[in-house]
This record gives sequence, structure tokens and C-alpha cells, in this order.
Amino acid sequence: MTEKKTYRIAGMHCASCAGIIQKTFQKMDGVASAEVNYATETAKVAFDAGKTSAETLSAAILPLGYSLVLDTATNGTKAPENKEANPLPVLLPIVAVSLFVMGWDALIAFGYLPKMTLFWSEFFHHLLPLIATYALFVVGKPFLQGVYRFLRYGKANMDTLIGIGTLAAYLYSATVGAFEESLAPYLNVEQSYFDVTIVVISFVTVGKWLEARAKRKTGDAIQGLLKLQAKMATVVRDGKEVEIPIGDVAVGDIVVIKPAGRIPVDGTVVEGASYLDESLVTGEPMPVKKVAGDSVVSGTMNGDGAFTFRATKVGADTMLARIVAMVEEAQGSRAPIQAMADRISEVFVPTVLVISFGSLAAWLTIGTYFLGFTQALSFGLSSFVGVLVIACPCALGLATPTAIIVGVGKGAKEGILVKDAAALEMLGKANVVALDKTGTLTKGKPEVVSVKAVAPMTDDRAVAILASLEGRSEHPIAHAILSYVTGRKISAPSVDGFEAIKGMGVKGTVDGTTYWAGNVRLIQSLAIAFDVSTLEHETSSGNTPVILATAKGVVAVVMVADPVKPEAVQAVRHLHDLGLKVVMLTGDAKGTAEFIGAQVGVDEVVAEALPEGKLEKIRSLQAEGRIVAMAGDGVNDAPALAQANVGIAMATGTDVAIDSAGITLLHGDIGKIAKSVALSKLTMRGIRQNLFWAFCYNVVGIPLAAGLLYPVFGWTLSPVFAGAAMAFSSVSVVMNSLRLKTVRL
Repeated sequence: MTEKKTYRIAGMHCASCAGIIQKTFQKMDGVASAEVNYATETAKVAFDAGKTSAETLSAAILPLGYSLVLDTATNGTKAPENKEANPLPVLLPIVAVSLFVMGWDALIAFGYLPKMTLFWSEFFHHLLPLIATYALFVVGKPFLQGVYRFLRYGKANMDTLIGIGTLAAYLYSATVGAFEESLAPYLNVEQSYFDVTIVVISFVTVGKWLEARAKRKTGDAIQGLLKLQAKMATVVRDGKEVEIPIGDVAVGDIVVIKPAGRIPVDGTVVEGASYLDESLVTGEPMPVKKVAGDSVVSGTMNGDGAFTFRATKVGADTMLARIVAMVEEAQGSRAPIQAMADRISEVFVPTVLVISFGSLAAWLTIGTYFLGFTQALSFGLSSFVGVLVIACPCALGLATPTAIIVGVGKGAKEGILVKDAAALEMLGKANVVALDKTGTLTKGKPEVVSVKAVAPMTDDRAVAILASLEGRSEHPIAHAILSYVTGRKISAPSVDGFEAIKGMGVKGTVDGTTYWAGNVRLIQSLAIAFDVSTLEHETSSGNTPVILATAKGVVAVVMVADPVKPEAVQAVRHLHDLGLKVVMLTGDAKGTAEFIGAQVGVDEVVAEALPEGKLEKIRSLQAEGRIVAMAGDGVNDAPALAQANVGIAMATGTDVAIDSAGITLLHGDIGKIAKSVALSKLTMRGIRQNLFWAFCYNVVGIPLAAGLLYPVFGWTLSPVFAGAAMAFSSVSVVMNSLRLKTVRL
């Protein structure tokens, strides 16, 4: 049986690490798929539990310097990230000494300072090797381990590059120092690279620490959501109020909520009333009044009132738990745009190794011819170390996932849940938005506005039969009829042989007579005589007819009206402002549909559309080369939502619609569709900026470090500056992603 789990990974230091781990897992017997995310430091693995296990997976990567943190394994969720110790107290003093010596030497070369006295020259001559030894073998131990694993297993990552570069600089300097007199005729023995070893290791270590801190901030949306979870709940047991852990709350329990308390689980209010802060699920700050019969959501905050509610969903089934799971899943997913960066990262480290050795060889051959061996060796070693140090795939690996993490988290705070990064990327490319009418543009809570029965059928008898037939339907119109009957205390008879007729209505037998109830298409399909023109006035005013008929003919017509959401008109206007065409799809009558369409200002109305009709419209738009986003909330919207390039579900709708969609709008707020598009465009802009700068660092830095520009401009890049640039590249990419948090949608 295949299991899909997510584990935190210990020991990851760069994007190349992610590639090494992912390839290792994918080659293992029993592993169906593996995705390793450097930004979240997690591995999402689907494996056959009968062929392998988490312990086996961990053992496979242990020799390479990594391991799974097995006690934090989760089912599709992200584990806590590593927290590295602050290296600044240790590194600042040794970096200060190294930079002081380097700065003094540079100023001497330009004639700004005199040479050091013999005492200080000898002092630093003996101090720097000691500091470099500490920096390389203590602080730089992970880099040396990277070199060892490269030699032992042939796996190279960023640590390998830094390790080879700094080790080469150290060994050269140590050799020159140990055999100074013997090498003096051949080499410039006054030139050593201990300071390079110290500063590069220090800069890279500090850069990693800053990067880790910044990465933790990208995922703080999850921490914010988790803090909303109540720890305890007060329930009624055996007639007494008892405080218990929320994990012990069961479906059906009566939960007591006191003023300023947090709702522990999902449920329905039984007694009392209060105002709740539901900004968690709506993104809106205004409190919402809750009375008996209303639903409440875990994580929301109560105001000054007190009430009791019956628990309907607990544990992982609550809205808050589902939100956290969806956000975590999306933050760990890959956007298609990341594929290019992944392919480059896979070959990046081996390519850099070739370039670094190639640059050293070029300096020792061509450089020696023009500059002499001593100077060529100095330039060659500097270029060798500089190329290894500046060539950082980390910025490339962080460019996409950090922006996705921030974008998904920002969306969650706005009531926009993103299922995966691919949906978020595609939404920004959409040029058509198809909207379902009922529950999307309209409130989805229709009301009966008129009942017209044909004698001898009475109005009350007609709605009673309709209530019996519609009692098993989830359609909003059915709820309107049931509410109408309940409000007038009309009893509904029992129904036999119930049958739902897809996209048209229902059928059933009441007191021995077979009835059909549904739209005009249903009556026409049954070849029952009916003058449709009698409905034109009502439908053109936005009313929807529900026709009750027997085999002999129509016995009643009930008119139902579903008011337009107050925010619908402005939402459509915002979509137009973003350059999107808006199409309304509905199974409703043409007159009603066109009336609603004109009210909200859509560009095109497709009426009387069955689920297949909605699906075909999406396909025809795509055949025209359009990228379509579809928003809906019903079971009949699920095929179209799945076919659309991006499906957007209203969280007030059915689970089927939500499962079919890539994006879910909490509280069913259509106004958030435009915000979702803006969020996608903002996130993708951040990713493109990140990728540009990540490529820019390497495209410019590697040739400069290799000395390619020296023959023309006399430019080279010191390994010290290369180390600083490498560290800054990763931090700058993460900080640019964090900047997305401050932009208003």
C-alpha cells in the first residue's frame, strides 16, 4: 500500500542538497515519487510501506550527510524548520582581525599607510594561520565533510565547492609557510591566503544563518494559523460543564463558549447568541452575529456574548485544520516555472567544478606565458577559489519556493486558500473568468416569492409535495422550498421512488401519484404541454421557476428568487480592470440568467447549461487559445472546475467543488477572485525578479571570478568579495520574497 508522507530533513544546506536527496529517493525500490523542497527543508515521499520505510529512506541519505527527522513526520504537512545557532559572537572577532590585516595590506599597496613594524608583521604572520585553522576545521567542518562525501560518494553540493576552495587556499598558504625558504626562489612566499580562508568561511556561515532566519519568516503564516487553535474546550458531560483537551471533543458534544473565548471545533449554535470575529475565514475584520442554527468555525474568536453549540467537525476535519493542511501542502508544492531552475541546479555544481579547475589551468598555462609563473599562480589560485565560492545555486533554488511560501501565506490571511503552486502560477496567466451564477454571483440562498397551483391542486398541497421531492436535494432552490414549508408549518408527505435527474430536477411518487419537479427543460423532455411564454415576465425579472407536474400536465409553478451578492458588481468590475473577460455559466432559464448577467455586468451569459454544457463552454474557450479560470460552488460545477486551467471554489459550496478546485475562497466571497488574480501576478512577479537576480549573480560573477575580464579590463574578483556576494545573493532573494508581504492586494 502506497503511503504519502512529508518529513523534515536535517543537514540540508543548499539547492544541490535537495537534488541529491531527491535523486537518491527516486532510485530506491518501493518509492513511487519524491519531491524535496530546499526552502521548507522537507521531503514529500510516496512509497510502498511493504517494500521500504522511513527508517530505510533515512539510512539511504545518512552517508551523504542528511537524515529524516522521523519524530516530526506528518501526513502531507510541513514540519518545523531547523534553528541554527547565532555564529556572529564567534565569527565577528576573527573576521575583524582578518579584514584589518587585509585592509592594511591594501592601503600599503596604494601608498596610504607605511609597512607594519617587524613585531606586528610577525605577530599577524603567526596569528592568521591559527585563526584559519580554527575557521576551517571547526567552523568550516560542514564544508570539509562536503569534500569528503564528494571524494567518497561522488556527490557534490555547495558545501563541496566552499570546502575545496577554502581547503586549497589553506593548504597552499600552509605549504608556503612551512617551506618558506625552499620555495622563495619560485613563489611569492609573502602572499598567503589564510585571510581568504577565514573571511570566506565566515561570510558563507553568516550568510547561511541569515538565510535560515529569513526563510523561517517566510513560513510564519502557518505559525499564525496554529496559534489560533484552542488548546482546551468546555463541554457538557452528564449535565455538568467539564474542561477537556480539544483532542477529546467528540462529534455531537455540546460545547460552551464564554465571552472572549476561542471556538475550539466546528459546530452549530444551539442556544444563545454573540458576535464572532471570523477574519480567519473571511479576511474581513467586521464581527458576524451568530444565533441558534448558525455555524461556527474553529479558531474564530467570540465577542461579549455566551452561547452553546453542537460539535459537527473535530480534529483534522475542522475548517482550521483543513486550512492549515492546505496551506502547508501548497507551500511545499512546485510551480512549473521552478522546473528550469531545478534543471540548472542539477548540473550546476559539476559545471562549476569544471570551470574552476579550467580557470586554474588557464592561468598556469596561458597566464604563465604572459605574467610569469609566480604571478600566474597567484591569479590562478585566487580565481580557482573565487569561482568555487561565488557559484552559489542556493539563490536559484530559493527563488521560486520562498516566493510561493510567502504568496500562499499571504493568500491564507486574505481568505484565499491555494491548493498548489501550479494553480497560483496559472491564475496570473488567465484571460477569461467563468462564473457560476447560484452561490457565486448570487447569495445561493433563494427565497420562494410566489406559488401558483392549478386547480384542483392547492398552493399548500403543491409546496408540500415539492418539499417531499426536494428534501433529498442539495440544490439551493430545494433549501428555499424547505424553508418556505417549515416557516408555514406545512407538513410534507412521504415520497417513494425518488430519483435525481441530472441538471433538470427530481422525480418521485407521493400518495400513489408520480410527480416531476424541475426546470423548463425537464418538462420539455417529458413532452408535457406547457406554455413557456407565461413565465417570460417572471424570468426576465430574475425569478427562477420550479415546475411541478404529473404525467397529465403541470400542476403548479413556484417562483424562486436568488438575490445578487452585494459585492458581485464591484467584483466583476475589478476583474475587468485586470483585463479579464467575464462569462456567466448557469443552468437557470435564459431570461433569469440574462437579468442577473446585466445586473452584475458580465461580458457573456451562457444559460440553461447542464454540467456537460458548462464543461463544453470551458473547452470551447480553451480551443480559442484562452486560459480559463472557473469559479463555482456546486456539484454540477465540478466537471467545469476540473477542466478549467484554474478552478476556484467557494468554501460555502460542496466538498466536491472544493476538491475539484486549485483555489478556494473562504466564506464564498466573490470579491476575492480579483484579489486571487492580483496575488498570482504579485507572486509570479516576485519569482521572476528572484530568478533574474539569481542568474545575474552567477552570469556576471563566475566569469569575473575566473579572470575572463582581466585581459581586457584588468578586472578580477577577490575570493573575499566572492564569498560576500554569494552570501548576499541568497539573503537578497529571500528578502525580496518577504517584501511581498507588505504589498496590498
